[in-house]
Amino acid sequence: MPYQSSGSRRNNVQLGVGQSIWAGTPPPAIPERVLDGIPGYLAWLALLGCVVLSFTYPRILLLIAAVVGFYSAFRFLLAGIFNVIGLRKIKLWKQIDWRAEYEAHVEADSLPWDSVHHVVIIPNYKEPLEVLRCTLQSLAAQYQARRSITIVLAMEAAEDNCAEKAAQLTREFRGQFANLFYTVHPRGLPGEMQCKSANEAWASRWVKRQLVDDMGYDIDHIVVTTMDADTMWHENQFAMLTCQFALNPQRHLRFWQGPIRYHGNIWDINPLLRLVNAYSGAFELAYLASPWWTPMPMSSYSLSLRLLDTSGYWDSDVIADEWHMYIKAYFARNGGVKLERTFLPFLAQAAGGDTLWQAFRNRYSQTLRHAWGSKEVGYMIAKMLEHPEMEFPPAFRLLFRIAHDILLAGAGWIILTAGSQLPYLVHPELFTEMFSEGFSNPTFALLNVSLTLVSILGIVFWYQDVIARPPRPKPYTTGERLLTVLSFPLLPVLTLFLVAFPTLQAQTRLMIGSPLQFRVTQKN
Repeated sequence: MPYQSSGSRRNNVQLGVGQSIWAGTPPPAIPERVLDGIPGYLAWLALLGCVVLSFTYPRILLLIAAVVGFYSAFRFLLAGIFNVIGLRKIKLWKQIDWRAEYEAHVEADSLPWDSVHHVVIIPNYKEPLEVLRCTLQSLAAQYQARRSITIVLAMEAAEDNCAEKAAQLTREFRGQFANLFYTVHPRGLPGEMQCKSANEAWASRWVKRQLVDDMGYDIDHIVVTTMDADTMWHENQFAMLTCQFALNPQRHLRFWQGPIRYHGNIWDINPLLRLVNAYSGAFELAYLASPWWTPMPMSSYSLSLRLLDTSGYWDSDVIADEWHMYIKAYFARNGGVKLERTFLPFLAQAAGGDTLWQAFRNRYSQTLRHAWGSKEVGYMIAKMLEHPEMEFPPAFRLLFRIAHDILLAGAGWIILTAGSQLPYLVHPELFTEMFSEGFSNPTFALLNVSLTLVSILGIVFWYQDVIARPPRPKPYTTGERLLTVLSFPLLPVLTLFLVAFPTLQAQTRLMIGSPLQFRVTQKN
């Protein structure tokens, strides 16, 4: 079947009245499965190439693996530098009086401060009542919540008694927001899968009809924020967002994204996993702080209701809603969409479990679900083929951004690991030869410099994460200290089983057309 998400079709692109980009019959559409499988094809091709080269040209394979390793280490170095810059930006942003910032920069095309309205969508499925209650308490403490914030609890009909739970929360928080609604996303709608994106689409369309069509709110003054059910925003998040939205003349072509910190349950998760989460958070902050890197929405983010409406809302058959929505909006608005970096961090909860095995299993499942975003490489290529009239260089830069981390985690990881080990297994004498040559051998030098750099930066990421963590409620235990120390030498093993393997599993399943079911990950 042609690659198309909900509301997306491969029709001829019109350049003008009666003028089509295609002469005669349009080229055949590339099957969806072929495009979805690109990361998987490349991963398995990389493995095949490593096996063949390990027998035929082992030294060349080792050099290729060393170059990939050095590039990865260089990324770690840049992430460490820009993480420091990002931490400084966070410190500065926390000190800003956002109403005063607005008054200092307001212009003729700015929106009045009090005209900005926030819609906060909270998709949830089988979330504990106490988690949702804490989330609403945090939102109720935001700036002018009673006047300027509408909450939508986006429930799933697949959860028993979800309406009763939502009704209870609605009663408890009555009067603390401008509006507090709940929606129930039906199960089994044609063309849908049970996922966050489908729930968001249902809730956002419903609230648009409720606020704009029925209650008369101005669609051009509404900012939509979608968030995980356990997200805890900074206390000034919505004052900052009001200022950013009101002042930006391109407000209807923008997403807003802040840095994520996996600190919501930091003291409840196993110490072995804290370093893995610190590594993830460091890279997300570095992406935001780096001026030359294209940031992408992650987990909880904001965009205008006008942009959402003109882009056709979220698709209802997508696991990785953030990147997919950004790509969809980018092409719906002819490449004019960009993401604005913000630097008030929000807290998220990391995958956890009652036992070490459960924690590892839950983290694996969460990474597997995130790695389903590998599908967006194919979606991006499909949209580029659908829109040949759009300027190629910026679209290709976005494709490169999307494909970069996905391919590095799949094919790149295989080249690095298999490419650096198989030649020694096939030709044991190579190890002795290279070790005797030492740093005069470029391959040996690159591999050792890369390993040293990654080891040092792993400690740096851990320290940067530690100083940003919330206060600890009780002293460290001896076992906890021991596991924390062990997490450093075990980091390569942890990332192997908790990052690389689930990524390769997701890419392989996309390649063979095996679907993934959305499951909520246990967080504590």
